[in-house]
Amino acid sequence: MTILSSIPQSSAPARGQSVNARILRLAWRSSEMKVASLLFLALCLLTLLGPFVIDASATKISVADKFLPPVFMEGGRLPYFLGTDQLGRDLLLRSLVGLRNAFLIGVVSVMLMFVLGCAIGIFSGYRGGWTDVVLMRITDIQMSIPVIILAITILGMSRPNPFTIVAVLVLSGWPIYARVARSVTLAERQKEYVRAARIIGASDLRIMVRHIAPSILPPIAFVAVLDVARMMIFEAIFGFIGIGIQPPTPTFGTIISGGTQYLLNAWWITIVPGCLLALSLGSLNLMGGVLERSRNLVLQGAA
Repeated sequence: MTILSSIPQSSAPARGQSVNARILRLAWRSSEMKVASLLFLALCLLTLLGPFVIDASATKISVADKFLPPVFMEGGRLPYFLGTDQLGRDLLLRSLVGLRNAFLIGVVSVMLMFVLGCAIGIFSGYRGGWTDVVLMRITDIQMSIPVIILAITILGMSRPNPFTIVAVLVLSGWPIYARVARSVTLAERQKEYVRAARIIGASDLRIMVRHIAPSILPPIAFVAVLDVARMMIFEAIFGFIGIGIQPPTPTFGTIISGGTQYLLNAWWITIVPGCLLALSLGSLNLMGGVLERSRNLVLQGAA
């Protein structure tokens, strides 16, 4: 047996998977994590099953049923559990459809910016030199552009749709992941297992994907969870100022914007979607916070 054949080639992936598993186990022991996960799962199930269970339409106008209050108030009636809006549309169903749109846009955006940012960050940190300098200056320039300015510039010139909204969010969010991935790569590329991989002839691509990439997940997982909530907020803001998904498709922003002028006599038009959005964001932020604390505890124990 040669010395090279005795080098543990999979030490980095195994170590990364072990750290990830310990973080998840520690996080799940927290009652906050369990409550937040169950709440978010319940909201997801509502968005999936609501349109099939509720006997109403999210887009059908019924002037005779406009401004109906929730069923627990005088004047409310089924099937409008949480009342109707100014055009007689079911508010609960519209809010659930808005939550589904916000969640899908948030998750897809974070997945794409995670892949793009980590790829750029790993490549930049591993190659170093002028490659690193150029890519990080591009990252700095992108980070200096406010999301709202970028959204108004791009979405204001064309009819907004889910694809262009996702593109704007990805374009504005990938630099954070690139920065984190680069910092981890700079620390990992000088370690023994990376040198061992080079000695036995592993290609740069294999080293980056097989050995360095698994080490990025622990410091970036809680960032991704929190970013889903952040992207949902931006989607609602875009809808509120008129550059989000266009009517008649319901979104949190358009529902809340349409109900602001009826706050005194039909407060539920604004409050219902606002509460649903707050519950969703609260559960995501709680999960992200628990993951961050668990990661710090695991890394402190490993140190």
